[in-house]
Amino acid sequence: MTVAIHVDHLTRKFNDLIAVNDISFEIEQGEIFGLLGPNGAGKTTTLAMLSTMLKPTSGSATVNGMDIEHNEDGVRKSIGIVFQDQSLDEELTAWENMDFHGRLYRIPGEVRRQRITELLDLVELVDRKDDIVKTFSGGMRRRLEIARGLLHRPAVLFLDEPTLGLDPQTRNHLWQYIATLNKEHGITIILTTHYMEEADRLCNRIAIIDHGKIIALDTPANLKDGMGGDVVTIKSSDPSAIIEALKEPWVLRVEQHDGQVIISLKNAEQHVGTIVTLLNREQIAIESISIHKPTLEDVFLSFTGKTIREEEADGKAAMRMYQKMTRR
Repeated sequence: MTVAIHVDHLTRKFNDLIAVNDISFEIEQGEIFGLLGPNGAGKTTTLAMLSTMLKPTSGSATVNGMDIEHNEDGVRKSIGIVFQDQSLDEELTAWENMDFHGRLYRIPGEVRRQRITELLDLVELVDRKDDIVKTFSGGMRRRLEIARGLLHRPAVLFLDEPTLGLDPQTRNHLWQYIATLNKEHGITIILTTHYMEEADRLCNRIAIIDHGKIIALDTPANLKDGMGGDVVTIKSSDPSAIIEALKEPWVLRVEQHDGQVIISLKNAEQHVGTIVTLLNREQIAIESISIHKPTLEDVFLSFTGKTIREEEADGKAAMRMYQKMTRR
């Protein structure tokens, strides 16, 4: 397969803050690749470097075979990008936003008009082409931004938190567009997200990033399979006693988190009765017990010891520092 993006020991520092810490990966042409992690983990900084908006402190990367530092114009011509923050002109119509973007890329008039019509039709906005963007819903604006990012026929599309702040129905709708773009047009897509379901549903492979480092990289299925089977969660007033009581060969992993004990094992249905018996024998009270298949949240918890929501809460101060530094 052809490599669309190659990243080699990429690092970005802001004074004492290491926003991206020595990351390396490759993305194949036609792949949907996800950067999954909490806010402040380094996802947006990574995209900023790959799209040439931010120079790396060290390391290197190529996009479509072009070096991000030595061929900035070539990289920019070959990518489309949808920013986390809206970048549409709300006082222009949908058509005018698209047309202005096409003129910036010097797309000839007839070709530009044809592509605008095709793309507005693709994102189901052709009937609203003459409406002012400020009258659009959040989902409609996101779809327009994606259409605009595709106008110059980029080989790679960067999506930074594409469904942030959207309601579940609109989010699902947008996922369908992204999957269709990849499947029918062969566009390589790299997206950042902190939504587990989004990464699981869309991405061929996922790099879990935390505190600027990639802590796991594989397909969603392989990441979840790496948990070793099913997940049993037990809530009890004495989680340490549960851990001590469950030192059995069929228990693959036991972790304590937030007053709960999380157990990884194969064929949980066959062992849950044994678990209850063992805990009753040790007179350990069980408040609740549940069984589920591993999720990416379980994977993240296993690697970091925290949920993605807790990491976001802990990272607010670092995020504020990052935003302050990047405004300089």
